[in-house]
Amino acid sequence: MSNGLKVLYIEDDELVRRASVQSLQLAGFEVEGHPSAESAARTLQPDFAGVVVSDIRLPGASGLELLAQCRERAPDVPVILVTGHGDISMAVQAMRDGAYDFIEKPFASERLIETVRRALERRTLVLENLALRRELAEQGTVAPRIIGRSPAIEQVRRLIANVAPTDAPVLINGDTGAGKELIARSLHELSPRRDKPFIAVNCGALPEPMFESEMFGYEPGAFTGAAKRRIGRIEHASGGTLFLDEIESMPLSLQVKMLRVLQDGVLERLGSNQPIRANCRIIAAAKGDMAAHVTAGTFRRDLLYRLNVVTIALPPLNERREDIVPLFEHFLLDAAVRYQRPAPLLTDRQRMNLMQRDWPGNVRELRNAADRLVLGVVDDAVATSAADGPTQSLKERVEQFERAVIAEALEQTGGAVAVAADRLQLGKATLYDKIKRYGLAVRGDGER
Repeated sequence: MSNGLKVLYIEDDELVRRASVQSLQLAGFEVEGHPSAESAARTLQPDFAGVVVSDIRLPGASGLELLAQCRERAPDVPVILVTGHGDISMAVQAMRDGAYDFIEKPFASERLIETVRRALERRTLVLENLALRRELAEQGTVAPRIIGRSPAIEQVRRLIANVAPTDAPVLINGDTGAGKELIARSLHELSPRRDKPFIAVNCGALPEPMFESEMFGYEPGAFTGAAKRRIGRIEHASGGTLFLDEIESMPLSLQVKMLRVLQDGVLERLGSNQPIRANCRIIAAAKGDMAAHVTAGTFRRDLLYRLNVVTIALPPLNERREDIVPLFEHFLLDAAVRYQRPAPLLTDRQRMNLMQRDWPGNVRELRNAADRLVLGVVDDAVATSAADGPTQSLKERVEQFERAVIAEALEQTGGAVAVAADRLQLGKATLYDKIKRYGLAVRGDGER
């Protein structure tokens, strides 16, 4: 649950400190207990990966003084203050001074655990934001990342890891906006060709009269206006990867030439009889049923067989709803870096609304919604549930939400079913039944 983050718990009463530390550890957090603010302060650095929970009244420096030190040394670290009944007004003032939250004694362990969980989520977002900024500064771009925890995305990741080091042609199938180019770039970045060009061509965007010259290039005088030699996209991708998006839109007249490139590894520029070695890996992407295009006579069967040596299927977002919130949060961080704005924290209601929406535009639509939220533009996709699209039954909505909540709990607990069951207030046997019903993966031994 802590994802490598730590909780500093400061309390001078040893019995109270031990009990609270134990409660947090049973909930899956990594906790470090301290009897005084002075001993805890040594750990507080700007990059401290965690949160602070401190009693206000301590021997020596108080929790309020610790808060002031934290604001100075590590201003982004959430500080939760624990107060007695008479300290409420003091705690409210502390929140105005930058405290994340306060808990009043005596408190239930559930209240402590939930407050710490929310604070750690906030700290995680801040640290990821900083990491993205560093990555942008070093590379100028964000490397491809396959975000998600659904069984379908786990399978995609396994296929990429297995196929990327080879030159096998890959066909990526998925709806518009599902992230097919991201998969293609990941295959390229994990291949031995990573230092060579990645050339992306949208076959549906090239006018048919220009298609052949754009793909294969031409010699001077090949046609009217061809004043000098032009290198085509295939030749430009030499040593690297050629990504053919919307391959189903490729003109039939060009398909036979592309088949030769795949079969023989050679091409000829327009106006030339000289074969040129085409040393590039070809990755294609398509939407819809390619077999239907073959049956309709708009796509060559032999070319399809050459392209889909390996097929990677990308299901739409509405078939992998547990991926929606992790994707959206990643896009929030990415947008915050690009627009130099703070990354908003999602409420539980916003998370629910995100998972209930159908997202017909898939990942592309989700990214746009994240951009709007970072820019402060009101967006019904996040603020309220969408009414468009097919109506789902209450049973379907409840099951989708339950599956996503269980998947999130398993992700945060590292697959520890016992800890996840305790957090969800379910019996372990009941949780195992639900995990089996929803086809969720349990990592590790599942019993921690």
